[in-house]
Amino acid sequence: MQTPKHPVLIACSHGTSSAEGQAAVNQLRHEMRALRPELDIREAYVDVQEPDLPGVVASLPDGPAVIVPLLLSVGYHVKVDIAEAVQSRPNTFAAAPLGPDPRLAELLQQRLEDAGVQVSDAVVLAAAGSSDACAAVDVEELAGQLNGLRTGRIVVGYGASASPSVPEAVAEAHQDGAAPAIASYLLAPGYFHDQLAKAGGAVVSAPLLPSTALAEIALARYDDAASRLQAPDPTRDCGRACRPLVQACARP
Repeated sequence: MQTPKHPVLIACSHGTSSAEGQAAVNQLRHEMRALRPELDIREAYVDVQEPDLPGVVASLPDGPAVIVPLLLSVGYHVKVDIAEAVQSRPNTFAAAPLGPDPRLAELLQQRLEDAGVQVSDAVVLAAAGSSDACAAVDVEELAGQLNGLRTGRIVVGYGASASPSVPEAVAEAHQDGAAPAIASYLLAPGYFHDQLAKAGGAVVSAPLLPSTALAEIALARYDDAASRLQAPDPTRDCGRACRPLVQACARP
């Protein structure tokens, strides 16, 4: 049902060629629909899979729509792909990405516990990576939240486009000769998660999905955007540490 009170929700993920990863993201959307059956929730992707985001936006009926990035931080896909989709259609808005969020830190800690990692063990927080300064700030904020749940050292590493790489972070985080655990700060199985097994960590935690917490966070992002129905102001000062480092703010 699409009304001014209930805009269409476009649940937009990156896309993956991994069948297991596709199933995990589909399950996330299923859980979102189960929690909010009154919403018209549509799938879209910025890469790899169909339907692509521009096509989904172009096919919408008249009325408001909110794109919820099923992504863990601000980056190219939020600032370019999703921003262009918003600009292509009147009454279309973007919510904030899923992270950072204390609930994600709690979920990461649970994944580490499931993998047998002790709270005192050193951990590499492994994120996909982006050249965007705000993406790095998002990951560092999440690392701070995770640090509040652990006593061991936490070092951030990236799969691509940022430094240090995950193998470099693993080398830095060695503790008394012992390899650190790797906390997979990724939504689902796929290429980047597969690479973590080659990074030299003692163990790699499972991706964040499946978890109902992700559906709850995505819906909270939607509710926040739908309550305001306004586009991000690229000139505003959001107060985050990355604002002086980028030309425009992408957070609504």
